Amino acid sequence: MDDPLGAFIPDGRMARQDTALGALAGLGFAVKDLFAVAGCTATCGNPDWAATHEAAEKDAPVVKACLDAGATLVGRTIMDELAYSLSGGNPHYGTPTNANAPGRVAGGSSCGSAAAVAGGVADFALGTDTGGSVRVPASYCGIYGLRPTHGALGLDGVMPLAPRFDTVGWFARDAATLKAVGEVLLPPAPPELPAQPKALAVATDALALADAPARDVLAGWIDRLRARFEGGRDLDLASAETGPLTEWVTAFRDLQAKQAHQSFADWVASAQPRLGPEMQARWQFVTETAAKDTAEAEARRAAVAARLETLTAGGTVIALPCAPGAAPLMDTGADTLAEHRRNALTVTAPAGLAGLPQIALPLATVHGVPLGIGLLGPAGGDRMLLNFAADLAEQLQRDPGTRLD
Repeated sequence: MDDPLGAFIPDGRMARQDTALGALAGLGFAVKDLFAVAGCTATCGNPDWAATHEAAEKDAPVVKACLDAGATLVGRTIMDELAYSLSGGNPHYGTPTNANAPGRVAGGSSCGSAAAVAGGVADFALGTDTGGSVRVPASYCGIYGLRPTHGALGLDGVMPLAPRFDTVGWFARDAATLKAVGEVLLPPAPPELPAQPKALAVATDALALADAPARDVLAGWIDRLRARFEGGRDLDLASAETGPLTEWVTAFRDLQAKQAHQSFADWVASAQPRLGPEMQARWQFVTETAAKDTAEAEARRAAVAARLETLTAGGTVIALPCAPGAAPLMDTGADTLAEHRRNALTVTAPAGLAGLPQIALPLATVHGVPLGIGLLGPAGGDRMLLNFAADLAEQLQRDPGTRLD
């Protein structure tokens, strides 16, 4: 089977349908190559991982749920090495093509899954999001994506990176499909949450981290969203108790690195894997951080979680960027890329630290390139976000110029 987008691992294409009946019948889906697929050996973005692990005996429960709902598995997709990057490329397997932004990266680490959906090869795709690996590629590729509430979907049969932040998310080109997948995978919504968001808040400090062209475009779309919420309100995510967002991301990176060391240290020591340049540098940071005292980071995480629980109470959603700008060009310089990544992780860290769901809405473009708007919701508000996205998409389809009121 061909792979014009370079989205799939070598020999990763398939056409597996376990049943023709179910809520997802007629849809094809792809999975990031860190999910267990019966009879297949996941690479997790590194050939030495595949060489030192056995083929899966059974599907990961989330993969099986999609198959049991009638969807057809079309392949396993390329991912950033060990899922520890937002770059959207792999030194061993290549860089998938972003069909909606030619010459630009698809974003990582769920790059192949996002590329497959954006390019029409799959109707939806499973990925994972620890520090933004669904939200960032969704923004770069101009598709929908959901990072669920932490713990809403089980991680059995999924390679761990940082389990206290890892989530199983998914992509789709349209909101109706994104919601349909959620109906299959998600647990029931908490009874105290409304079916639709009740209020909108705009995270001004997060918005300020976007580059100027992106900030202007996002602000325009957020103003259109305000009409659905009687104006909404502006606020800073940060407070005196939490410290600024720059300290949030430092805490996130340290806690993530501690977890990554627990996940990979034994394997790295025994397998001595060939790591690409980015992962080599990342692993050096991990080993240095593993010895650090992270009590301050833990305290900040708790303060952030409490702060965001208060801000999203009662069904409030918070608008913020999914990424600080459009997808970087393939040949972007290392310093520019590093700054972009720092800002990207800073705007994605709040959801991870607080364990909250965030949806990526492919509403905006900057200079003709996709740019997503994020809505951060309360814990358990996954279905609420999906309902809102589906209703908004239907309204925009009826009248693309609507004021959204």
